[in-house]
Amino acid sequence: MTRYLSLPAALLFVFAARPASFTQTELFRAGEGGYHTYRIPSLIVTAKGTLLAFCEGRRNSGGDAGDIDVLLRRSFDRGKTWSAVQTVADKGEDTVGNPTPVVERTSGTIFLLLTSNPGWASERQITERTPGAVRTVWITHSTDDGASWSALEDVTAQVKKPEWTWYATGPGNGIQMRSGRLVIPCDHNGSSHVIYSDDRGASWKIGGSAEDKTNESAVAELKDGSLLLNMRSYHGKHRRAVQRSRDGGLTWSPLKFDETLIEPVCQASLIAASRGRLLFSNPAATTRTHLTVRLSRDDGASWKASRLVYEGPSAYSSLAMLPGGTVGLLYERGERSPYEQITFAQFDLSWITH
Repeated sequence: MTRYLSLPAALLFVFAARPASFTQTELFRAGEGGYHTYRIPSLIVTAKGTLLAFCEGRRNSGGDAGDIDVLLRRSFDRGKTWSAVQTVADKGEDTVGNPTPVVERTSGTIFLLLTSNPGWASERQITERTPGAVRTVWITHSTDDGASWSALEDVTAQVKKPEWTWYATGPGNGIQMRSGRLVIPCDHNGSSHVIYSDDRGASWKIGGSAEDKTNESAVAELKDGSLLLNMRSYHGKHRRAVQRSRDGGLTWSPLKFDETLIEPVCQASLIAASRGRLLFSNPAATTRTHLTVRLSRDDGASWKASRLVYEGPSAYSSLAMLPGGTVGLLYERGERSPYEQITFAQFDLSWITH
């Protein structure tokens, strides 16, 4: 059953210093709606053009464990107004999160991949195999544009190897390749990987793993049909790690660092704006500040256009192409901390190049 929470109406505001093509709307604010903190934004557009803005609602603290639910707001007018908050997934006092949706274009079904663990279990306890501290993988789907969602289904046996302890989907979004394959970026035990479905989401398989010292990742299909996996890196270089696949994510090329994409070790978003053009967003600094959007016109070989979205504290983000060709960005921001609110920004591609 979908539950609704009462939140104050979203505040729409436009920065005077920005051109008219850039607007922002606050969707979630820490401390409101019965949740201590809102984190882990994920944005996707349905086959009917509805915007779905997911996030985690962390009820009692800002930590990664505890009573955490998956929440959703929808927009039917390209982000001008937003629905009340829906609860998509709630496992009582346990943790359920890392929302990673994908739209199957033939049926229009929206699949949402999630991960869960007991609310008391930290990542360290899960990694060290503390009894009961088990990370599991779940899926739910919607056939009515996100108005309602199916019961959660445990798909751990399909997508997690027995020797893996930690596991995370996305967070951000999955993709459907031109071949029809659904691909979800994931990570486990210090290495990114993907899972995929060739039967429109009925079943899922484990794809290839990336090199070590990577985790939260994003994937995009390139002009030639290959995949680019862009990953949070723990190699100490403050640069994003990238690997490519020419077989739909079953194997990956050797790891390289994108010297343009500076990062503070944080999640980022990568999407294909059109064939050959990619969009990327992250805190473009060695600290979680300076949320920036970049445009590549050569499938990620270079990033010659960029624009600062928010200079202050900022962290996770999620990009989506909206109806009409504009860009949507859902991201974490605040004045003293990156986790004070989740904001939806909308802009034209031309805004990035100005």
